[in-house]
Amino acid sequence: MKTSQIAAKAVVRVFFILLLLALIPFLQGDTAKWQHLYLAPKHAYMLAFPILLILGFIALLVLCSVKKYSKADLNWLLVINTLVLIAYAATLYASVYRLAQ
Repeated sequence: MKTSQIAAKAVVRVFFILLLLALIPFLQGDTAKWQHLYLAPKHAYMLAFPILLILGFIALLVLCSVKKYSKADLNWLLVINTLVLIAYAATLYASVYRLAQ
């Protein structure tokens, strides 16, 4: 039980730290290269997975926080969801950063 609490809290904190670090290039002063960067998927249903992933993260984070990380299954689901979200965000960040160069 204690391991799942520590893992869930650590992974969520790492996710938020990485999210803040990813915002640094966008908030620096040079916004000219970001002005003409458009990301438009070819099909609207391609956004279904990222939306479900983000909504699942928010729901699991709220559930785990309300239950004070006492349910081991919810904690492990939050860990898996957050790791997949980190991987997805890293690939998205890399592709956007490559397009802006």
